[in-house]
Amino acid sequence: MIHRIVLGFLLLCGVLFAQTATSGSTDSKDNPPAAPAKPATTSSKPRTLPQTTPPSARQYYVLIWGVDSLAVKSVESGEMIRFTYRVLDPGKAKVLNDKKNEPSLIDPKAGVSLVIPSLEKVGKLRQSSTPEAGKLYWMAFSNKGGYVKPGHRVNVVIGQFRAEGLVVR
Repeated sequence: MIHRIVLGFLLLCGVLFAQTATSGSTDSKDNPPAAPAKPATTSSKPRTLPQTTPPSARQYYVLIWGVDSLAVKSVESGEMIRFTYRVLDPGKAKVLNDKKNEPSLIDPKAGVSLVIPSLEKVGKLRQSSTPEAGKLYWMAFSNKGGYVKPGHRVNVVIGQFRAEGLVVR
């Protein structure tokens, strides 16, 4: 008698378990699917993006070109890419502000070369005045189509100046 009760109880539990397992896998309007569980993190350190340029490259830009703080950032909802730099030695950095040199931003991953747009009333979206020590300068490249995205590594070429592997923020 006790064996029949235990057997019936086990059979009933098996049927109930099978029903809950199959009803959880079907999608219905009343029972939306559960959100997938987030994977557990093993490290308590926050993830950071890699440095824009290694220390040896930063020293090279300071010694040869007289600039530092090179940065590339996606702005205006990704429609523009802004390249900024700080001038330390105006004599060495004058090539970056020379109007004769046509800047380009090259993204090997996307396979594009961006140029600085020229607006009718404003002109080119870059600073071309005589550089002064300690000042930040910028230029904006047109990214129509959004080919260059944050995280891409790009190269900036202005005359003889070439900055390689800058990470777009």
